[in-house]
Amino acid sequence: MAELTEAQVATRAALVATISLVALVGSCMRWKPEYDVWQQGLEGQAALARATQDRQIKVQEAEAARDSAKLLAEAEVIRSRGAAEANKIMQEGLGGPENFLRWKYISMLDEGKGGAQREIIYVPMDGVLPITEATRAAPIQKAPPIADKK
Repeated sequence: MAELTEAQVATRAALVATISLVALVGSCMRWKPEYDVWQQGLEGQAALARATQDRQIKVQEAEAARDSAKLLAEAEVIRSRGAAEANKIMQEGLGGPENFLRWKYISMLDEGKGGAQREIIYVPMDGVLPITEATRAAPIQKAPPIADKK
């Protein structure tokens, strides 16, 4: 066999490289649509997984809110029962509901002495309506119009 010259070797290498490049581009063009479909399938699966996880998070948050509301309601019922029982004991000890209400009023007045001051205003009443000084005031006269100065 005859020896190949450097130019022939370079030409053959360039030809092989060109054919390989054309084959590679051709196969990429052939498989690109299928790759796009496969990639979209993966994106769809990822979106479905995200939606499922988001739904599970919302469900768990709703369940936590429901459980919290139930426990808060139970605590309020227990507190109300305790307050009712305490009020009943106080009523019996003070001689009935009227004396209990009188005691509550006096204790409310005493609370104002230490912290925020409470102010009691007595309004004289005429039967059901309060007596005010507004009806005895003289009618208000209108001020004369101001003349324009030019």
